[in-house]
Amino acid sequence: MSRTDTQTAAVTGTVGDSPLRPDGTLKVKGEFAFSSDLWHEDMLWGATLRSPHPHARIRGIDIGAALAVPGVYAVLTHEDVPGENLYGLEHLDQPVLAETVVRYQGEPVAIVAADHPETARRAADRVRVDYEVLQPVTDAEAAMRADAPVLHPTHPYGNIVRHARIRFGDPDPTADVVVTGEYTVGMQDQAFLGPESGMAVPAEDGGVDLYIATQWLHADQRQLARALGLPTEKVRLHLAGVGGAFGAREDLSMQVHACMLARRTGKPVKIVYGREESFFGHVHRHPAVLRYEHGATRDGDLVYVRAEIVLDGGAYASTTAAVTGNAATLGAGPYTVPNVHVDCYGVYTNNPPCGAMRGFGAVQACFAYESQLDKLAEALGMDPVDVRIRNAVEQGSVMPTGQVVDSAAPVAELLELVRAKPMPPEPAAPRDLRELPGGVSNTTHGEGVVRGVGYGVGIKNVGFSEGFDDYSTARVRLEVIGGEPVVMVHTAAAEVGQGLVTLQAQIARTELGVQRVVIQPSDTSVGSAGSSSASRQSYVTGGAVKAACEQVRSAVLARFGAAAAGLAGGKLVSATHEVLADLAEVLGEEAVERTAEWRHRPTEPLDPLTGKGFAHVQYAFAAHRAVVDVDIELGLVRVVELACAQDVGKAMNPDAVLGQIQGGSAQGLGLAVMEEIQVVDGVVRNPSFTDYLIPTVLDMPPMPIDVLERADPHAPYGLRGVGEPPTLSSTPAIVAAIRAATGIALSRVPVRPEHIVDVLQNSGSFQ
Repeated sequence: MSRTDTQTAAVTGTVGDSPLRPDGTLKVKGEFAFSSDLWHEDMLWGATLRSPHPHARIRGIDIGAALAVPGVYAVLTHEDVPGENLYGLEHLDQPVLAETVVRYQGEPVAIVAADHPETARRAADRVRVDYEVLQPVTDAEAAMRADAPVLHPTHPYGNIVRHARIRFGDPDPTADVVVTGEYTVGMQDQAFLGPESGMAVPAEDGGVDLYIATQWLHADQRQLARALGLPTEKVRLHLAGVGGAFGAREDLSMQVHACMLARRTGKPVKIVYGREESFFGHVHRHPAVLRYEHGATRDGDLVYVRAEIVLDGGAYASTTAAVTGNAATLGAGPYTVPNVHVDCYGVYTNNPPCGAMRGFGAVQACFAYESQLDKLAEALGMDPVDVRIRNAVEQGSVMPTGQVVDSAAPVAELLELVRAKPMPPEPAAPRDLRELPGGVSNTTHGEGVVRGVGYGVGIKNVGFSEGFDDYSTARVRLEVIGGEPVVMVHTAAAEVGQGLVTLQAQIARTELGVQRVVIQPSDTSVGSAGSSSASRQSYVTGGAVKAACEQVRSAVLARFGAAAAGLAGGKLVSATHEVLADLAEVLGEEAVERTAEWRHRPTEPLDPLTGKGFAHVQYAFAAHRAVVDVDIELGLVRVVELACAQDVGKAMNPDAVLGQIQGGSAQGLGLAVMEEIQVVDGVVRNPSFTDYLIPTVLDMPPMPIDVLERADPHAPYGLRGVGEPPTLSSTPAIVAAIRAATGIALSRVPVRPEHIVDVLQNSGSFQ
């Protein structure tokens, strides 16, 4: 898009344009108010005491010394939880404050409110907890055994949160060529820049108002009401500025704690986690062990896939059951496979809790099945892209759940697009240090640097699956303000950086032909919009805004009469676009308001024995080609280029689409070569951005991107969720490129320098 086009788009701002984000300039200038910037003149500060042990029995808690600290207003433990001391998105298994046992390092045990944040922290440190340290269960596969200690005695299946089965086709197939592999995915953090924070304000009616950075206002409200012992209407949530999310804000963190302290003290209470506490305060991506076997004909046609996937869910369930379902149903990849046998387990351990993160179970499976496709191509003597194209899913294909792919599935086209991209030029001597592995650290001048190319493609579901009642609500009001028509849009959808506020305004302008659109702050005074996750908000909240606008438009047109066919440019127009009347004159002093609750087509639960069922409302696809340079003497990797092609159905906001693809690819790059929470015996060793590394602008390579628009007839405007697919395929593409450069059969991510150097030294490849 040219500069002129961008300026025009900023003025028109309808679907298909790229208007400027209303929060963009403020964020760039540091003027945007995030949840950590909340302030009240009479507020207190909250702090949390957390367990230092991954597993321990609590024999007693003494808060006397903490209460004696000047400036402390309250010190609360599990005994002070006014409602039920349990919460959870899918299972009520996590205590608000630990009562008899702690199940992971960092579990909250007590909370403090004081007149200064340092006072609150000092008081929390003075709470004395008598622990009986227990042996932690930290190996997910060992936790599945019958003789393993059961971490949740009331859970019906021991330490197995869920066992998802897929049984499709012949249970005992044979093939000409068989390849096997075992793959490991480390624990990745969402690494959002804005730590958990918010403010609770006690209300005169005995309720509470919570201003919070979250992904799902109504899920928070439901859990809070139960824990606080309040009716839902007395727990009012307001979305504060969100500094990133990526799944980690779906679960509660400090929400209940702030509300408890505010109601106990009668004062507003603000809680802001530091960076280290943030690592303990939210869920992470599930680490996984994946064992795969692929069988194919000599011509390269897939015959079967067998897989066993074990996901470490950590101490509490969070969304482990749903992540397990995704990994199982998408575990064969975007390929037509006549025979599939998958067993996927989500397991309790004493490791940090794991839950939603961008890609949601499909990331782990994608790394494994794409590694297998490369291994199969090598065994067949075929080009790895050709093997993928030969077996690619297309519209009409049948998935291992028995579900028919009933919209565009241009997997082969995406692969052809990334393969056809011109290769980045070979470097000329002398090499610029900034373009070498290690960069300006001056570790190499090009000696020992080898280039490799790799490919990856992935499949991701969009929206909530397996029969979940997935919907959103939008209230749209059209009225005249200052002599011109204005549209007010109100939803509970969480803007977490994905550009949803901009998109809602684009839809309103498109449907009502009115330039001035105001997006009201998200809160729980309007019906639920569900979570800002599963790449679903453009689809579902976009659908709700569209539906409410259509109802408003119909009501306005009905006032004028049969001649009116539509709204455009603030006018009522005929079917031939003849201007019939000024919209402001037709409305006068009256407003037209409609509320729409919108659902996509229903999904259904999986058969627990076979995995059969219409599990997913929509599939989305992306492909990557990675080019890397590897310093084989030091094991350092530089991603030279990361080309991507993705089908988005309809580019609702083309600039935002590119940003989502780039951002998702960046997190996939991080998982490939640097991002991992190091957990040893249940203890986190690197809870900081000093030791937990994420890609910076210097790590991100050029990204040539092709965006396809193959409309989904079932979706509003034909759109297809964008945010998650690039996170899947970028990781295996980068690792495949490293394999191509080094010849090492890498089977674990992230790839660390020792994974390269140790293997090459032991093989005698260099001295």
